[in-house]
Amino acid sequence: MKTLKKIVGITAAILLLVSCDQTNKQITNPKDYNAFLEIKENKGMGFTLEEIKFWEAKYQADPVQNSYLGIIASNYSTLFQYTGDIKDLYKADDLLTKSNEVRNYAKVGTLRSLARNFIAQHRFKEALTLAEKALVIGEGKAESQKLLFDIQMELGNYDAALANLEAIKDMKDYDYLIRLAKWNDHKGDLDTAITFMEKARTIAEKEDNKTLKIWSYSNLGDFYGHAGRIQESYDSYLKTLSIDPNYTYALKGIAWIVFSHERNTKEAKRIIETIERTHNTPDFLLLKSEISSFEGDKEASKKYKKAYFDMLAQHNYGAMYNKYNTLIYADDKMTANKALEIAKVEVDHRPTPDSYNLLAWSYLKTGDAKKALHIMNEKVVGKSFEPHVQYHLAMIYKANNKMEKVPGLKKELESSIYELGPEFEAKIQKL
Repeated sequence: MKTLKKIVGITAAILLLVSCDQTNKQITNPKDYNAFLEIKENKGMGFTLEEIKFWEAKYQADPVQNSYLGIIASNYSTLFQYTGDIKDLYKADDLLTKSNEVRNYAKVGTLRSLARNFIAQHRFKEALTLAEKALVIGEGKAESQKLLFDIQMELGNYDAALANLEAIKDMKDYDYLIRLAKWNDHKGDLDTAITFMEKARTIAEKEDNKTLKIWSYSNLGDFYGHAGRIQESYDSYLKTLSIDPNYTYALKGIAWIVFSHERNTKEAKRIIETIERTHNTPDFLLLKSEISSFEGDKEASKKYKKAYFDMLAQHNYGAMYNKYNTLIYADDKMTANKALEIAKVEVDHRPTPDSYNLLAWSYLKTGDAKKALHIMNEKVVGKSFEPHVQYHLAMIYKANNKMEKVPGLKKELESSIYELGPEFEAKIQKL
């Protein structure tokens, strides 16, 4: 996220002036992305469905060939990326579990595939067990160490994550560079994170690897946005879509620029609702709720939140939306205790600074400001530089009458309004 330490010396007046100037500057143009919204056929998804049909027929004809299970599972994982349908992810889970059982959990490739599936489900501790088993077996050790880095970062085991990162060090290796970028982002050094991601992008372009280019461009779109480089963020998302016109993550990134940077709520909703026709996931309902709230339409905002919870009730998303649920429940005194319960579960599942931040925020909202401050001081301060976390910290300082600590955070937050969203502009000014 943003390198907060570098902006402490900038005055609030200048930051607000820059913010207003950026808000008024038009970056996007519907002519650039309308073609991606109007696509009638998803060729990638069509090919994936044909692959599933082909390999399922082969497996039914010859059930002894267990290698087919992994191929079918891989295609269901790809299908999940296109559809957002949780059933596709669970189908891949079932196939990979069966494949591992047949092999007595002794084949590293199948172990790692199931671990990645568990990461997508936010079942990080189970993923860790599988990845460690793969490492012990020894085959493809570097690939297991890359996977372990990913999981340890999700679990907040940063020393272990760094050890695995150092074990695969190779400045010419794409996989190492994207993880080095993630590590620097975690430390709060966004400029360095961008530098390494750009190096990874160069490798992807030289190799002309479609998958790696999509990953590089979309992640740089995020990084550039966090750094306030909105034009570059927009351009990166467009590059992503030029390779895969159905890459909904990039379209969502453009929708956020339209909403948060340009404050064009009508166009942002149009983009989101077009995406939803083929990729319907709960987070889009929350984004529409946020946009409606900013428009002042509280009833529409409530309607979308209700639709979000209805969708969660209809499908089993496990722990995937625990963070969102905690924040929503904490905002209402009637449900703040429910937020606290979920936050405790999230800390148990993944004891990261961000999870402890949710716990502290929940305690504040249930009336225990002192406990909230204690958790922040012990588990969060200096360990996370996420703007949402910094905002919660400022509010917790304020609740504990530590007003001398608030102005510095306020200055930092004023430069993060794009990332936080337009509604935070007024919230930050009230600090």
